[in-house]
Amino acid sequence: MQGSSEGPVRFGIVGSGWRSEFFLRIAEALPDRFEVAGLVTRSPRTAARLEARGVHPFRDVDELLAAAPEFAVVSVPREAAPAIIRNLVDERMPVLTETPPATDLAELVDLWRDVERVPGAIVQVAEQYHLSPLLSAQLAVAASGRLGRISQAVVAQCHDYHGVSVLRRALGVGAEDATITAQNFTYPLLAGPDRHGDPHEERFVTATQTTARFDFGDRLGVYDFAPEQYFSWIRGNRMLVRGDRGELENLEVRYVRGHDEPVFGQLRRVMTGEGGNLEGLFLRGLLLGEEWMFTNPFMPGRLADDEIAIARMLEGMRTRIAGGPDVYSLAEASQDHYLALLLQQAATTGDPVRSTPQPWAAALAPVPEASA
Repeated sequence: MQGSSEGPVRFGIVGSGWRSEFFLRIAEALPDRFEVAGLVTRSPRTAARLEARGVHPFRDVDELLAAAPEFAVVSVPREAAPAIIRNLVDERMPVLTETPPATDLAELVDLWRDVERVPGAIVQVAEQYHLSPLLSAQLAVAASGRLGRISQAVVAQCHDYHGVSVLRRALGVGAEDATITAQNFTYPLLAGPDRHGDPHEERFVTATQTTARFDFGDRLGVYDFAPEQYFSWIRGNRMLVRGDRGELENLEVRYVRGHDEPVFGQLRRVMTGEGGNLEGLFLRGLLLGEEWMFTNPFMPGRLADDEIAIARMLEGMRTRIAGGPDVYSLAEASQDHYLALLLQQAATTGDPVRSTPQPWAAALAPVPEASA
């Protein structure tokens, strides 16, 4: 029940939550690359708004299947996602589901086993952070061999499974087990903007900072995040990756070539539309010296970094359906959410916890390590 592999990537959406807006906006910004076959919603008001935007509203999943999209994006609360995923998989419809794919470990295991029973089932998860331009460039530096064998990473970028996903990739970890210790710390913080816009008055909130250590034996990952960081003007993102020959610290890259030639570089973001540049406003990519560590595949589309990452997932789905590599598999998503659940447990109890092999471990290949 899949559409053509030529022309725009054609997908349907199940659910009208706030995340579904990203997919709609990307299709509107890049109509030559993406097409929305329609969106399943139970709300007449939402259906009317969709029709006004030229998007066909479906009353149920059966109507979506009849439209024969290449795949379905499941954008519903995590409690409702597993049942919809199972239904689509049974109908042989490839799925790109929002994060996380289920609520807890038991549901993750049940969903994994149900999907594995269906030959050829394709379920990918819309974890976009590692595909965003800066993180892609930073992870590319870590995997390039410049830093040697990676042993440490500190990630202060995003919450729970999102942060764990970036941390695991930075370290080159697959399904290896870890001992996890974590702690919460609360403190006052001046409120910044939110999804609705800038603050209207000076107001302080209580921020909860969670710091965790993931000890994989020969590699150490540190997670550090407070939810207020997403919008705060005064709390920045941080990324540190250390290997035996060098390190990346945010935009700075330091390593040794041979044994006696230190090299210092900086990731540089290349934008158009600044000053007298008349090319339009879009990202070209990120450079390290003369080498592009990330190039924007959607130029000259006017997309935010998060939208570029999600667009890469949508395009990657077509490649996966054609037999190409995973974008971010159900196995990866399950492992990252499992580790995040253990992180929350360790932070709540104050006691260390140890991960154990899960049913998807065999399908979760280690992230390729860079050679020194």
